[in-house]
Amino acid sequence: MSEVKRTIRIKTEQHVLKDVPPVENFPMRQWSIEVAMLDSTGKEVPATILDKVTYTLHPTFANPIRTIKQSPFRVEEQGWGEFDIPISIHILGLNGKTGERKFNHDLNFAQELYTNDHVVTIPVGSNKNPQLNKLLLETGTLPFDESNPAVKRKLESSSNGPAATTTATSDLNNKLKKSKTSNGNAIKGNIDLEKLANGLTKLSEDDLIVIVQMVTDNRTSEMNIKNDVDNAEFTMDLYTLPESLLKSLWDYVKKHNGDV
Repeated sequence: MSEVKRTIRIKTEQHVLKDVPPVENFPMRQWSIEVAMLDSTGKEVPATILDKVTYTLHPTFANPIRTIKQSPFRVEEQGWGEFDIPISIHILGLNGKTGERKFNHDLNFAQELYTNDHVVTIPVGSNKNPQLNKLLLETGTLPFDESNPAVKRKLESSSNGPAATTTATSDLNNKLKKSKTSNGNAIKGNIDLEKLANGLTKLSEDDLIVIVQMVTDNRTSEMNIKNDVDNAEFTMDLYTLPESLLKSLWDYVKKHNGDV
């Protein structure tokens, strides 16, 4: 079983109701919340991967627990007070707690329109939940999508530091190779990059695809990453990865290999 990440966006709009008397000197407001998601380019799109969203409003509202089963999963109310709203989203085709993700949303009146983005991790498999897989492909890649060049990759060393390499081929017996560094072990934060690179060499093909997905999903402008689509190669320089991402890679390698 592999995992992918997608970004869920919670959008809040509010405005003062000028024709409604204030309450305790606070103006009455109309407010609404919707749930969307972002595609791989950062464009906002409907959250088709969700089958329901549940909002738990302040107990002073009638029927405070609202479950909405149709995009854009909109809840709308009038009120004068700010409060936190527990929001539970449910991913299509994943049963029970497996498909549930929870956020605590701050309803406030500082801006008339504001958004909060949340990255969620979704378990996926090539032979499981085909409907969800199809919808996920609308907003990004899947690790087993054979039409995606990123599935057939090479993790290789840059001249600046340790990295890992696998030949771009469908041969599952293909082994990951690590290039040696000229300056010995390197430490960034608490991560020994040489040991991390060694651990990467011992991962399975499926685990390597997850590693590549983790890197691409968390890409920043400071990271030295190259995706050579023509040759189906992916290159990353571990030195340029942020400490938070290196820690995630370290934890993943340790969990799936135990040899770091």
